[in-house]
Amino acid sequence: MPPSRRSSTRRRRRSSPRTGAGGAQRPLPFVGPGERLWVLDVPYGTQVDGASWHPAVSMHLFVGRALPAHLAPYAPGPHTLGRFLENTLNPGSPASAPPPAEDLEPRRNQFEAADAIAAHAQAGGRQFLLADEPGVGKTISAVLGATAVGSLRAAQRVLVVADRPAAITIGHWCRTITALGDGGLTWVVITWDRLKKVVEHDWDVIIADEAHALRRTTTKRWKLWATVSGHGRPHEEAPFVIATTATPGHTPLELPYLAPAYAQAHGEPMARWTSAKQPGADFASALERHGISLERGRYGATWTTDATRRAEDLARVRGWLEDQRPTAMLHRAAPWGPVPISGMPVTLTPAERAAYDAEWGEFCRDMDIARRGRSTAKGRAALLRFRQKAGLIRVDSTVAWIAQQVEAERQVACSVEFVATAADPITERLRDLGLEVATIYGQDRFDVEAERLRFQTGTAKVCVFTTVASISLHAGETLPVGRQASTEPRVGLFHQARFSGIAGRQVTGRTHRDHQVSPWHIAYAEGTVEEQVSKVMVERIAAASDTVGGDTAGLADLARLLGADWLPAASLTDGG
Repeated sequence: MPPSRRSSTRRRRRSSPRTGAGGAQRPLPFVGPGERLWVLDVPYGTQVDGASWHPAVSMHLFVGRALPAHLAPYAPGPHTLGRFLENTLNPGSPASAPPPAEDLEPRRNQFEAADAIAAHAQAGGRQFLLADEPGVGKTISAVLGATAVGSLRAAQRVLVVADRPAAITIGHWCRTITALGDGGLTWVVITWDRLKKVVEHDWDVIIADEAHALRRTTTKRWKLWATVSGHGRPHEEAPFVIATTATPGHTPLELPYLAPAYAQAHGEPMARWTSAKQPGADFASALERHGISLERGRYGATWTTDATRRAEDLARVRGWLEDQRPTAMLHRAAPWGPVPISGMPVTLTPAERAAYDAEWGEFCRDMDIARRGRSTAKGRAALLRFRQKAGLIRVDSTVAWIAQQVEAERQVACSVEFVATAADPITERLRDLGLEVATIYGQDRFDVEAERLRFQTGTAKVCVFTTVASISLHAGETLPVGRQASTEPRVGLFHQARFSGIAGRQVTGRTHRDHQVSPWHIAYAEGTVEEQVSKVMVERIAAASDTVGGDTAGLADLARLLGADWLPAASLTDGG
């Protein structure tokens, strides 16, 4: 018999008004008869006549019977944080939710995923890992699953925490919820950087999109997540969490967000997997207790280097969830096959070769000095400078290759890590050739969703981007307002190889998704260390789709190639 929903006597947390400098509460504006408090989503630094920022909600407010026309563009849409706060402030007259659309029909595999999520919740589970590969349809599966769990547990509120860029991801989730129907639930969609704004509210079901963002327990994000998700609470009192990611982590140590599911699988309380003072602190010890082979070093626990033990560990942690009945996870490969990925050698001109060799020599000297001084900061800085300068040297080759692909009637997605030494010069030179370029980087400068749609509709044949997840750039995508993306084949290029297999796998999934096959290439300077790095990265990206990512031996190989094996692994995988 399934356990009952968490006790209704548990006190709900409520937001309290912020206090001023003198400690006195600043009251909300007076609301007269027939008026309401309107919450406005005004961009930071923007002055709008008639709207005033209020600390109680950390957003702008307007009081009146109706919203003036000049404020209407700032009204929050359905399922957003602003709409949730506005309805909370006006309990007697909440804004109505839009009716479900009729143009979105989930696929069979998405209904199957929702059924699996609901079955696990009905059996008393508190967490489900939806680890399907990019493009299989995790968003729709998660919304259907959350709606089913809400019905089973008489839930009221669902929180969706999505990855950035917010201009794309929040709209995507909100449109999906509207199209499928809200199921009588209150939905709130935010991004990871806005967790602080919902920490004072109580949630029944939570969707953690791109959950690999929770790999490290020393961040402010993790501490907020631990509070919002009830990470350390007893199993029967915590909200139900649906964690979605195609790339859960590089190693078992990067899966602390799955500790609640692991604890339940072993019939243990959360106290054996986490610390009340520092949630996640005991995760390594718990893994070790259950047979995961760890080594202790200067930077804390690391995964064993023994290849045989690694393979056993991968099977073990996957089995903890997958072998439960009902299962606690799904990992389904894309039916259109793995992404075709290969290295792309670039022959440098004599001048470029001389510049590259000079940069490599300077990097080796700087890294050697940092190593002898055991200065992690200097070592990371040297690695960052070298990657930026090496990429800048190859800009002309990348531009020429992209122009050739466009001439062959393909649309090109160009992934870069750095703006000033890659994204900007590539974009400028492509435009000098007369090509339209969509730019998804430096979000303060561009309307991200408008830029994405320029590429998707074929107005811009090239998209230069820094983000690694949560955007769709594939051919034939169904766009808002009944439009469809162009059907020209997509080809992808890593101007700079991602050292993180997770990041690389996520990037390829922007175009290789939803039954659209899209080849990707990793550009490198022929006959240099970049060539060796590229070969390792082809393997790492292919391996990153396992339940806990791929075997991380490749990361150690990269570190040795760059003379950075004395630095913590995060120096390579955190990017620029």
